Amino acid sequence: MRLPALLLTTALLAACGGGDPGSRTPPALPELATLTVKPEPATRERVWDGVVEAVNQATLSAQTGGRVIELPYDVDDFVPAGAVVVRFTDVEQQAARRQAEAGLRAAEAALREAEADYTRIAEIYERRLVAKAQLDQATARRDSARAALEAARAGARSAGEQVDYTVIRSPYSGIVTARHVQVGETVRPGQPLISGLSLGALRIQVDVPQSDVDVIRERLRAAVLLDGEGGRVEAREVVVFPYADPATHTFKVRVELPEAETGLHPGMIVKVAFDVGEAERLLLPVSALVRRSEVAAAYVHTGEALVLRQLRLGHRYGDRVEVLAGLAAGERVATDPVAARAALVAARGAAGND
Repeated sequence: MRLPALLLTTALLAACGGGDPGSRTPPALPELATLTVKPEPATRERVWDGVVEAVNQATLSAQTGGRVIELPYDVDDFVPAGAVVVRFTDVEQQAARRQAEAGLRAAEAALREAEADYTRIAEIYERRLVAKAQLDQATARRDSARAALEAARAGARSAGEQVDYTVIRSPYSGIVTARHVQVGETVRPGQPLISGLSLGALRIQVDVPQSDVDVIRERLRAAVLLDGEGGRVEAREVVVFPYADPATHTFKVRVELPEAETGLHPGMIVKVAFDVGEAERLLLPVSALVRRSEVAAAYVHTGEALVLRQLRLGHRYGDRVEVLAGLAAGERVATDPVAARAALVAARGAAGND
């Protein structure tokens, strides 16, 4: 189905280049800014598809039992970090905390009494009015009261944690992807509650053939090719896993993306270009191109003539694009296609008046 593109190119050439160039002498052209195309050393790349995924994604589970009384966020809602996402009833947990706090106060009182008793007996023992056994008993009661106090403190902390577990908060800002419970349900410890992911840190998983994994592991450089005018995003880190899938015989490669905004989202399929060696390529400024629908072309100087030639383009590198076909090294290209077209129109008009 390349016929429409070829027809469009033919029409462009006819409109901008006139009739048969061999039937008459080409009209003189004014001086135009041109660029001589020449090979440039560059990186040789292999491109595979990968899937974007979130680095931070989790399913929050219950750490205590209770009945769900609040679910403030629904699926696809944005949740800020620290926001409450699930709340349980806490009657039992509050009662257990009050009981633990009462036990803590009792243990503190028992320790004060045991220490006072130990102090009195120690003073009497220094005057040799009581036996050594009574001092040993007072010492044991004091140490036991101290241990009981530590146990009561631990129990109070544990009871307080159980109360805190009745309120589930988001560990980071992100999007809710699933709710596993509804308001009114009774949950048990370990039961999944809500799932979500963060849009901040992203990475890409790529399956690479085993024939190319050695050079990728050696060079560890890659870039994500963005659609449209986005260009490329250089990978922050490339990790090659040391095992292959026994079914597909491919290696998983993880491409870590920078924290900056890239326009990528979890679940997208993107193309990732991996550095596999050195090569030479022809690069042309994007501003020198003429685009008509899916056709790309450029004005090329061929001797004294100026023709519009269709090009086949490759990857884009910033403000320049790779030319795969249509140009040869040493050819001159007009850098301003608007001025080139105006020059052709003016030359045709001058030739028609002669």
